Amino acid sequence: MLRFFVNNFVKLPVILITGKNGQVGWELQRSLMSLGHVVAVDRQRMDLSNNQSIIDCIRDVKPDIIVNTAAYTAVDKAEEEKELAMQVNGIAPGVIAEEAKKLGSLLIHYSTDYVFDGTKETPYVETDEPNPINEYGRTKLAGERAIQLSGCKYLIFRISWVYGARGNNFLLTMFRLMMERDELNVINDQVGVPCWSRLVSDVLMLCIYRLLEDLEGMEEVGELFHLCPYGSTSWFGFSQYIQKYLEDHQYTSSDSVKIKSITTEEYGGEVSRPKHSVLDTSKLCDQFGVKFPYWEAGVDLCLSDIFSKLNVNEKIGK
Repeated sequence: MLRFFVNNFVKLPVILITGKNGQVGWELQRSLMSLGHVVAVDRQRMDLSNNQSIIDCIRDVKPDIIVNTAAYTAVDKAEEEKELAMQVNGIAPGVIAEEAKKLGSLLIHYSTDYVFDGTKETPYVETDEPNPINEYGRTKLAGERAIQLSGCKYLIFRISWVYGARGNNFLLTMFRLMMERDELNVINDQVGVPCWSRLVSDVLMLCIYRLLEDLEGMEEVGELFHLCPYGSTSWFGFSQYIQKYLEDHQYTSSDSVKIKSITTEEYGGEVSRPKHSVLDTSKLCDQFGVKFPYWEAGVDLCLSDIFSKLNVNEKIGK
């Protein structure tokens, strides 16, 4: 366990994690417990829609590191609840950053590939100009900029297509629908990188560990990174890979469900989404020595973890 040395006394860093019940927040409680004293809070303890709640919680905990995983993530609903989405994603991170600056704490914040418009045919790098095309992306970009303007020590990680063994995500939705339906329509012209929530948490653990090894370097940190595995796929390709895993492990049969490729226009919906939001992770790899797997490896491990908890007699087929 790493330690700060303050006035000749040993002090374990206090790490405050927001959104403890979310996909990433849940995993971080496991991965960061080896680095310090973890205080994980939910909306009842720190409500990002209430600035005073944010201030009260941070001043009470007095963390050395704040990891903000809480967010308004309902992309479609954000178009209707613009003020709430902006408060949680855009304004609240700035409030957290101001409190972090007063305490001298490091703020770690998660953003999204949806800050980009998806018109670039090659992977986006951190210096590419954001141009969000929906309210969710606009609010997340506002949060990034509020942190950067605050003057606090920060790391911002843009992540994409997050899935895990809990919460609302594409992998769990596809698994459920494959058990319920005979045919599925899945979009094939939106391309990105599926990212396992455990990979996100483990990479952050490595970054914090290396920063704590160099406390002088930690005093000057203020960086934006892209974080996701190698490779890319469409939602259709992602669903096909999930189906193949289920078939290979005899959870479904080859004729259990037909997956049909459709376009975004055929799918419908009023909210625009980027067509190509693949993120380039070279900067993170170079600065922290991170070595990413291909996205398929995370899907295999996540599904294996899910099914290892099921009784062998619970295997499902149609």
